[in-house]
Amino acid sequence: MNRANLVLHAKASIDRGSKSFALASKLFAKQTRERAWMLYAWCRECDDLADGQDHGHGMSATPASEKTIALMRMLTRRAMGGEQTGKPAFDAMGVVAQESRLPIALANDVIDGFALDAKEWRPQSENDLYQYCYHVAGAVGCMMAVVMGISPRDDETLDRACDLGLAFQLSNIARDVAEDAEAGRCYLPKDWLTEMRIDPADILNPARREALVQLIARLCDLAERYEASARVGAARLPFRSRWAVLAAAGIYGDIARAVRKSEGGSLDKRIMTRKAAKIAWVAKAFGQAVLKSKWTDREQLWTRAPKLA
Repeated sequence: MNRANLVLHAKASIDRGSKSFALASKLFAKQTRERAWMLYAWCRECDDLADGQDHGHGMSATPASEKTIALMRMLTRRAMGGEQTGKPAFDAMGVVAQESRLPIALANDVIDGFALDAKEWRPQSENDLYQYCYHVAGAVGCMMAVVMGISPRDDETLDRACDLGLAFQLSNIARDVAEDAEAGRCYLPKDWLTEMRIDPADILNPARREALVQLIARLCDLAERYEASARVGAARLPFRSRWAVLAAAGIYGDIARAVRKSEGGSLDKRIMTRKAAKIAWVAKAFGQAVLKSKWTDREQLWTRAPKLA
């Protein structure tokens, strides 16, 4: 496929895979928007390969094999090195890499997250939880920042971009506790579960539901803290990119806020954000983008660290 067709393929992927991100991406300038779509297509393809899904639907309880992870790395390395792979999502990633000088180290960090899932790794501590969230979402936030024009060496701004990824993933984990448990997964730190006397092998036990709801609320609180930090970092982005990021932060942040408000309802029914609320965030984010946020320190927030073994 040529670039135009790769863009069309990527647009179809984001339209199907994430209505929230698709809406927010429309606020980007044309070139950034196309690159964001192509980056999303790569992330979506890797995620689907790892989970045996189709655009996030139909999760398999069987973890990805080492062969699948190796294939993912090989196709990514070839595409980012300028080769054609014949796989649209990977070739799209190659275009983004060439146009944005995207470091392959960040792509490898994302794939490391899928490798952790393939090993059925689970977080033991809160620090482990952050490290996992970095691999599966924070590193994507860093890549998006580079796509939006931030230097790969601007660690201060990349840390804020990482914070947005952490906020998104913490929201996901909070929303999907029941769905993950049914697939044999649990991303709540073992330390947390021990503290609340919840059996890691039976987290949905009705007898410990109230304790589990408290842990979900803790995740939501953390997501809100990292969302607030990311909003500060958005001040360093061009206006349209800032607008898009703030809209996405608000739309996705509403998931965590709704999960917390449900007081356990998220365990019985998947939390969704209504279209009207998403559109309202687009308008609200415009005003926020105009005003900008004052730069403040990232006090007591986790910062990107060495990879997990």
